[in-house]
Amino acid sequence: MKIKLLLFAGFVCQISFAQQKDTIASREKLSEVVVTGQFEPQSIKKSVFNVRVISNQDIQNLAANNLSDVLNQYLNITVRPSSTSGRSTVSLFGLDAQYFKILVDNVPLVNEGGLGNNTDLSQINLNDVDHIEIVEGSMGVNYGANAVSGVLNIITKKSSKYKWDINAAVQEETVNNEYSLFKEGRHIQSLRVAHTFSKNWFISVGANRNDFQGYLGDKNGKDYFENDTSRGYTWLPKDQLNGSALLSYHKDNFRFFYKFEYLDEKVDYYNSTVQSGFSSALGSYRYAEDSRYFTNRYFHNLNVTGKLFSQLNYNVSATHQKQQRDVEDFRYYLYTKTEANNITIKDQSMEVLSSTGTISNFFSDKTVDLQLGYEFVNNQGYSLVQEANNIFVPVRKRLENYDFFASSEIMASDRFSIKPGLRFSAQSKFKNQYASSIGLRYLFDKGLEVRGSYGNGFRTPNFDELYSKQIFDGHFFTGNENLIPETSTSYEASVKKLTILTSGFQLSNTIAVSYLNVDDRIDMAFVRTNPDTGSPEYEYINISKYKMWNFSTMNQFRKNNLTFNIGASLIGISQQIDNLVFSSSDQFLYSFNLNASFSYTISKWKTIVSGYYKYNGRTQQFIQGNSEYIISEIAPSNWLDTSIRKNFFENKFEVSIGARNILDVTNVNQTRTSEGAGHASASNLMLAYGRSYFLKLAYNLNL
Repeated sequence: MKIKLLLFAGFVCQISFAQQKDTIASREKLSEVVVTGQFEPQSIKKSVFNVRVISNQDIQNLAANNLSDVLNQYLNITVRPSSTSGRSTVSLFGLDAQYFKILVDNVPLVNEGGLGNNTDLSQINLNDVDHIEIVEGSMGVNYGANAVSGVLNIITKKSSKYKWDINAAVQEETVNNEYSLFKEGRHIQSLRVAHTFSKNWFISVGANRNDFQGYLGDKNGKDYFENDTSRGYTWLPKDQLNGSALLSYHKDNFRFFYKFEYLDEKVDYYNSTVQSGFSSALGSYRYAEDSRYFTNRYFHNLNVTGKLFSQLNYNVSATHQKQQRDVEDFRYYLYTKTEANNITIKDQSMEVLSSTGTISNFFSDKTVDLQLGYEFVNNQGYSLVQEANNIFVPVRKRLENYDFFASSEIMASDRFSIKPGLRFSAQSKFKNQYASSIGLRYLFDKGLEVRGSYGNGFRTPNFDELYSKQIFDGHFFTGNENLIPETSTSYEASVKKLTILTSGFQLSNTIAVSYLNVDDRIDMAFVRTNPDTGSPEYEYINISKYKMWNFSTMNQFRKNNLTFNIGASLIGISQQIDNLVFSSSDQFLYSFNLNASFSYTISKWKTIVSGYYKYNGRTQQFIQGNSEYIISEIAPSNWLDTSIRKNFFENKFEVSIGARNILDVTNVNQTRTSEGAGHASASNLMLAYGRSYFLKLAYNLNL
């Protein structure tokens, strides 16, 4: 089977493939062109999928440096930061980051635990991003495993209308009320240089440093030596360096580009427990067992696109990615401020070789189009697992999949379009998987657009769920190599109305309803009592179910220099969780979300004033109690960001000032979290470090 697949791959690769083109030849002036889930770039109006776009202007208005800065304001998305690990992940419709796939130019982005899913948003730099596209619902046909709740596609800049395009920027930001020029706050520096050699050749290089000095809060920092658990930081310090380079060639219908990205990250962990000791050499001393986490990511992506036989559109994408995390443990002596016993070990890594491609435009009749594609992925995973007596052993495993998919777009009329699709995935670890979808779009008169879609997909177990192991103090928590992929089904229907009046007033209204069902969900559950120790053993098994329905509306008002957006959603989630001892109810729990934004351009002053607001309503979830699953409530929260951007000296110099989290959200109350320990009590869920202010200075040289 593998030989046949490889022979077919060789044939397809000879035809060569690449990522979707990011330019479009058209006599029409298109307001927005999208590529996610499309055969080729096309206007958002013609897309069968309901694609939502975050523009480059929104990114600039938010002074966003990484993806978590942006998504906090997006409807239906919740950013889940961790102050103890420094990670920020995304949750869509109540499903965590395992079910949501993040792409860069249509290529899933690697992390140390997987490919595309469970990505740390704070590690994704936005220095060279053109715009971001989001499609909600199952996208298994187009993007394979783990695209269950949706996909996010970051489209980077690959051309410039200038011969030289140079941008340098510095950004200073407070962390709550903590700031100093070098020791506190957030300090960002970036540089991007792009050069158009000729009408065919383009190159760009860029670098970005994000120096987050941590947030003390009620802690006392690195050198505090009292043993009262107040040493360290509430939010860990983090230093990131991102680098990127792109080389692009474009002539007639042929184009290729090579893109390289690099991430170097260091996170400092300071133990809150201070210990005492005595030696003849040092006398009385105090110390703490501290750690550093080092993450490195390499991303190589080569894409080619063009025409075959003057008709077929072909593209190829070949990638090599690797992300690795190392942990350095050491003893820090507080009186002398020195380190000793430094030991660095490789903790976790994922190396991926992959290739994906499509052929389309088989027919001269433009009422029908067919796309054939493939995706080959080779994952080499590594992780340390904890055996008994606190002994760690390495686990190395290879996971592969060979996917083939077909999709068709049928223009039944000028107004009505149908897009069915099917994917077959041959898995090295699991049984063969399938995904299917069908999308419908109808354009009525007077700017009315109706869309509907159905899709089913799958999520494959991640490396931890398969191979993890923690054995300590009589407790057993293990992965399960016999897990099977989760399966999902989703439906979505939407109505969009665009109204343009002679006065220049534009009104866009969208109403969408969606439903998602996930079977064979993976959860940790009690499986047996160890016959030797009498201790309980827990293991990941396919046991739970998940259902969700969502009603949302998005509305935009635009007139002259003013743009105003407002949206709302009502989400109902049913999670039937089972631990083989007792299970939760399958009742639906509801939450309400609201967001709004405005942007006003003062042309005379070359100034843009903007604001972004989001209300996250009360959410409920089942958690394990003493003898049953109980409902825990998370209190609502309100988020508000504002900024002012002004250009000087013929738009060469730009100043942005603003505030994040103006309503000063830090912790929200979560009820009944300790009921499993025999008493009911509430706890605080940490969402942010409070209000912060930023100042960004940018210099743009366009020649």
